Amino acid sequence: MVTEIDRPFQVVDYPIDANEVIRRVEHPGNGAICVFYGVVRDHALSGRRTSYLHYEAYQEMAEAKMAEIAEEIRRRWGIDRVAMTHRVGRLAVGEPSVVIAVGTPHRKQAFEACEYAIDRLKEEVPIWKKEIGPDGEEWVE
Repeated sequence: MVTEIDRPFQVVDYPIDANEVIRRVEHPGNGAICVFYGVVRDHALSGRRTSYLHYEAYQEMAEAKMAEIAEEIRRRWGIDRVAMTHRVGRLAVGEPSVVIAVGTPHRKQAFEACEYAIDRLKEEVPIWKKEIGPDGEEWVE
């Protein structure tokens, strides 16, 4: 039976448990675990007020792309402890939309690889966001 901890790359339609994502990268050889905890904010980059967000994804492709990003991290930093979970559906302001954890022996690589992971996720993973607010709604690239 495959458990959640056996699936380091996930798109889910329920609230993300950050501790579960962290558990996926724990290892006795790690001296650092860096976590990116992305939450829904109350405004768009344009400054427009946001009431909530709606995310959609091509789940199988999204999880495969997350695994590809982890492979890039492994090749670049020699890190093999990476976990990513992104939520889909309706998310209220303050709810986590994405949690990424990277476990490494040293903190510098953890910070660098975690930043790389979220940047690449936003560039490559097929997840789409719609911002909904009092002035209407808009899909965001």
